[in-house]
Amino acid sequence: MIGALPLLAAGCQTGGASHAGGSRSPMTSECTVFGTLPDGREAHQFVFRNPNGTTLKFTNYGLLVTELHTKDRQGRLGNVVLGFETLGRYLEGHPFFGCIAGRFANRIAKGRFSLDGKDYVLAVNNGPNHLHGGVSGFDKKLWKAGPIRTTDDAVSVDLTYTSPDGEEGYPGTLSVTVTYTLTRDDVWRIDYRATTDAPTILNLTNHSYFNLAGRGDVLGHELEIAADQFTEVDDTLIPTGKLLPVRGTALDFTRPTAIGARGMKTGLTPPGYDHNFVLRHGGKSLGLAARVFERGQGRTMECHTSQPGVQLWTFNRTPEGLVCTGGVPVSTHGGFCLETQNFPDAIHHPGFPSCVLRPGQVFSSRTEYRFGTC
Repeated sequence: MIGALPLLAAGCQTGGASHAGGSRSPMTSECTVFGTLPDGREAHQFVFRNPNGTTLKFTNYGLLVTELHTKDRQGRLGNVVLGFETLGRYLEGHPFFGCIAGRFANRIAKGRFSLDGKDYVLAVNNGPNHLHGGVSGFDKKLWKAGPIRTTDDAVSVDLTYTSPDGEEGYPGTLSVTVTYTLTRDDVWRIDYRATTDAPTILNLTNHSYFNLAGRGDVLGHELEIAADQFTEVDDTLIPTGKLLPVRGTALDFTRPTAIGARGMKTGLTPPGYDHNFVLRHGGKSLGLAARVFERGQGRTMECHTSQPGVQLWTFNRTPEGLVCTGGVPVSTHGGFCLETQNFPDAIHHPGFPSCVLRPGQVFSSRTEYRFGTC
């Protein structure tokens, strides 16, 4: 029934709703059990839906976005992210589908860093480097969900996790809140907030894989990135510290260009993109990061962020036989990520934006994915 909430699973809460005297169709939400973790704790799935039919599904385990349905130019709804239908399938392992990556998203060279004269050792889980928070990062944590909040224009929920001092080798007890919001005008908004009781480093992102056609590869998707530079990397994808111009290279997306137009000739093996772009707005406030156009079905997406960088990843290595929600087979380049972030390995490069968070400071950032048609 429109506007009605089902019985809430244990741990799910709902706040009040306002519908402008019933003059507008309401935003709706659901919360149900998604599955049980090996230790017996239950994970829950949240379903946010707006009057256009745009639907965001996610779980408080790893804050995984499991499905995101938007309309094409014919008004037909379709899922535009890669994911699975059961918690058990995620627990078998996956390439960071739809999760929050942290404490430090992306890479840290050699899994080591120094802060205020102290040395810290992290897991080496990506060649010789540390990636996405380690062996058991934020993508594998059960987050606590607050009350669901519903207004005329949006539905949202705060999800919190406290990372203890020394978890995965990081210093300081870190308190993190991530807010997922779906708006009436087809915007999925992510707000991040974090505080610490000791100096630490931080880089948070969402790692959703998008395919605006819903299946097949994304090489024909047209991409525009609001960046004139990228961070040069070595052969292990660690920045050298140099910011190089994109113009005249395979990384030039200053105008809408098909992702596969240049044959993925970026110097990576296997071919594809796994690069951090230096956004023009510098992360000073919410600004454009990228636009994507899928001309076949007519879906569009804009990414806006208050972060200084965005990592383009084009799923260059795909597990054999991978099948996602709805029985959709996924092969190489079957999705792309736009990971809004600070720069990779920033702790080792004084010229990069600082990734250090200290007691008394509050880290906050916002990313929006805005959906439409063309």
